[in-house]
Amino acid sequence: MKDAPAGFEPLFRSSPYLDLLGPIYSARGETGLVLGLWAEEKHCNARDVVHGGVFSSIADVALGYSAAFATDEPKPLVTVNLTLDYAGSAKRGDWIEIRTDVQRVGSRMAYANGYFVVGEKRIVRASAVFTVSG
Repeated sequence: MKDAPAGFEPLFRSSPYLDLLGPIYSARGETGLVLGLWAEEKHCNARDVVHGGVFSSIADVALGYSAAFATDEPKPLVTVNLTLDYAGSAKRGDWIEIRTDVQRVGSRMAYANGYFVVGEKRIVRASAVFTVSG
C-alpha cells in the first residue's frame, strides 16, 4: 500500500462501509475538505477503471462531512440529493482527490459541491443537498 501525499492524514471519521472502501485520507484545501484515496483493484470495474459507485460513495461522504463540519457546532446532516457528472475516469494506481466547496449551511438545509481530480484533471463533478436532522 502506498503512502498518502504530504498533508494527508487518515480520515478523521470512518464507518464499516468506509473501511471497506479505504483507506481514505483527508486534508484541508483552499475551499474546504479534501478527501483522497489510491485507486485499487477493489474499486475497479471489468475495464480496470474506477466504478462510478465508488465516486458516488466518496462524494456523499466528502460533501457531507465538509458541510457538517463547516459550522462552529457540527450539524447532523442527511443526504437529500446527490448528483454526479462524469467527465473522465481514473484507473488502478491513480491518486484520486475530491476537493469540496460548501455553498451554504442553513438551519434546515446545506449545499456543497466538489470536483474529483487525478493530478489536476477534473474527472467528476459532484453536487449535494442535505437536510439538517434532529
